[in-house]
Amino acid sequence: MLDLSKISVVLPSLDPDEKLTAVIDGLLEYGFTDIILINDGSKPENLHYFTEAAELHPEIHLLHHPVNLGKGAALKTAFRWYLENRPDGLGVVTVDGDNQHHPEDTRNCVEQMIKTNHLVLGVRDFSQPQVPPRSRMGNRITCGVFRVFCGLRISDTQTGLRAIPTEAMKTLVNVKGDRFEYETNMLLALKEYDIPWDEVKIRTVYIEENKSSHFRTVRDSWRIYKLILAHFFRYTISSILSALADEGLFTLLTLMLKNVCTGFMLTAIPTVGARVFSSLLNFFMNQKLVFKSNCSTGKALLRYYALAVPMLLMQLLCTHGLYLLLNIGANQVTLRSVIYAIVMVILFMVSYLVQQRWVFAYKNNTHNREVK
Repeated sequence: MLDLSKISVVLPSLDPDEKLTAVIDGLLEYGFTDIILINDGSKPENLHYFTEAAELHPEIHLLHHPVNLGKGAALKTAFRWYLENRPDGLGVVTVDGDNQHHPEDTRNCVEQMIKTNHLVLGVRDFSQPQVPPRSRMGNRITCGVFRVFCGLRISDTQTGLRAIPTEAMKTLVNVKGDRFEYETNMLLALKEYDIPWDEVKIRTVYIEENKSSHFRTVRDSWRIYKLILAHFFRYTISSILSALADEGLFTLLTLMLKNVCTGFMLTAIPTVGARVFSSLLNFFMNQKLVFKSNCSTGKALLRYYALAVPMLLMQLLCTHGLYLLLNIGANQVTLRSVIYAIVMVILFMVSYLVQQRWVFAYKNNTHNREVK
């Protein structure tokens, strides 16, 4: 028999209806004995659902936000209350108040968390026919972006059913974000803080095509995607700054050596000096600011230069090969420049992916996907 006495259910809600009552009844029926219910600034006409639930069920501890602060803020309010008031707790499980999470699935996620002490994501099957097209497409796009730009293979990036061990929560409660972007930041934090996690398959339930959702399509999507793409934006800025440093140092060294060196040496010394400095600058910016890697500097540096040399050769071979293949002569300067730019963009993306997955890969990554 699964002991749920040291598990708290975190249930944030905004302007609820009778579905909140059904969620609470289902959780109690399946053995949950501690529910942290958060009113995130609901309208006065909806407040009776909270007060009635708290009065009827002693298992509920009710928290209030006087105004709507967002789902992320509601989750963090509950997490802080849990950490202060449940010192012996094993963890929490977050559940949405729209009755789209079956209590049996909630139990299964908690069981997996207790067994492994990993954070557990309850993931849906978006290929099911009842999934609204907007949700299906949104999840596919977001999963793809997570995989390409963040190196995280997550089956359901939108899930609100998450079982979180206490130790992981101590880190996640400090993650930035007050609205829906907080849940995305939680996923990004799994990699940044090397938090082990599993996935458990759950039912795919959509009630009235998710019309009760408070997700604001444009504003909240922008909040989420700018977080996911932040690594790539930082990588782009790092590359631009490194290129400017390369050009600037090359010019400075040339001016300093023009009366000392001549011919090949006047080209070679500034080129080598500028490239060494700019590449080291790029390496440390990527390690500390872009990928925030915890791998050893020595190993990462060796991998970085092991990547840089083949990339330079690929650049030369691809560019010159296309010139030959397309019969582009030396006088076709504009076309040659276009080809050069296309090759550089492709290699830029390849370099980003290789650096993310190999050069700055996290050591001791304990991510374990046990999908039920």
